[in-house]
Amino acid sequence: MNVKTHGRAPQRARLCVSNEIIPISGYGRASQRLQKTDHLKILIKNIKQLLQVRDNPVQKVSGADMRSLPLLEDAFLLVEGDRIADYGKMTDLPDTQADEVIDASGRVVLPTWCDSHTHIVYAGNREQEFVDRINGLTYEEIANRGGGILNSAKKLQDTPEDELYEQSAKRLEEVIALGTGAVEIKSGYGLTADAELKMLRVVKKLRAHYGIPVKATFLGAHAIPAAYKSDREGYIDLIINEMIPAVAQEGLAEYVDVFCEKGYFTTEETEAILEAGKAFGLIPKIHVNQFHAIGGVQTGVKYNALSVDHLEVMRDEDIEALKGTETIPVALPSCSYFLSIPYTPARQMIDAGLPLALATDYNPGSTPSGNMNFVVATACIKMKITPEEAINAATINGAYAMGLSDTHGSISRGKKANLIITKEVPGYAYLPYAFGSNHIEQVMINGNIN
Repeated sequence: MNVKTHGRAPQRARLCVSNEIIPISGYGRASQRLQKTDHLKILIKNIKQLLQVRDNPVQKVSGADMRSLPLLEDAFLLVEGDRIADYGKMTDLPDTQADEVIDASGRVVLPTWCDSHTHIVYAGNREQEFVDRINGLTYEEIANRGGGILNSAKKLQDTPEDELYEQSAKRLEEVIALGTGAVEIKSGYGLTADAELKMLRVVKKLRAHYGIPVKATFLGAHAIPAAYKSDREGYIDLIINEMIPAVAQEGLAEYVDVFCEKGYFTTEETEAILEAGKAFGLIPKIHVNQFHAIGGVQTGVKYNALSVDHLEVMRDEDIEALKGTETIPVALPSCSYFLSIPYTPARQMIDAGLPLALATDYNPGSTPSGNMNFVVATACIKMKITPEEAINAATINGAYAMGLSDTHGSISRGKKANLIITKEVPGYAYLPYAFGSNHIEQVMINGNIN
């Protein structure tokens, strides 16, 4: 038995040691090999706080229940293969043989973050637009003069698929090292049939090469491309009659999404696209209420969308429309931070009894960061939700927003062993409190500790 009882990070690297990322292809191949052959038992003991412990797993938490973050102090966690096998108080630690023992004294252990809204597959960057905003232009003004999504679409169309994969894989490795253990990636920076399919093929390749769930969303309705500026109906027809069938035929996406917003897609256009997606088995999601409330939330509810995302502008009727539904609201606080736009009124929504998930919106234009730790901290600082609510929103509720509640998002027997082990910290509230520091010592994916 190889036993390690130590305070510092073990040096048996799988993904990173002290957040030093190994080459792209290395982790993908190692991860795939270990999932097939490695059935080690790993015991994590002396855990200061083991968070999100749920003996009876839930799909999501809502309203006042979000203030409750079940935990064990002075705990152990046993991992067998890629699954959580057992946990409990150290006083109840069973006599078990483990291949590796990790001493987590002074450390917090919690499920990895579940990031249900990203656009990680993109080409290049839009740093000049960042400077333009500093100089006074708004996001909408930049978009109206050919920047924004159309700028990214042009770059992506000109980027070969293998190069696009390499750029995207580096971003995915970065967010895994920052504690993300499940991610959704949207298309939408192609805006032609070929480019949209290219994006989704890259997502498929990422899913094959990395050990975390990678959910794919078709977002051809992200913007009207320049070639269809005077022919909106023509582009919507292209989405419905060419893109969606092609995506479905290749099995490239699980979800269909639309940017329902002034200057982008109307509620009527959104309904037509969601309807077409559902006919091919694609589950609706929807970008709504980022700048204006135009009835997009109600459209999402009508089509039983799994999630409605952004929600920076919310009316009382929008909150009411979400009550009693299976549609989860998703807030993207990094986007509000970067664009200096209002934050999702999370406090009002949770107090109204709604669930809430948190995600990064990682993309080149409005949120060039996939750091879920910053998202959790910003939600506490700017949206006035508690650390318990924020962690629930970024774990179990994030898993729900990707259809992963049965396997991810909580410490429950039989769920995937995707875990964050922090450095020594006073307690879990310190994570959002000391927002400028990296508190992660190790990330475990499928039972493979770094």
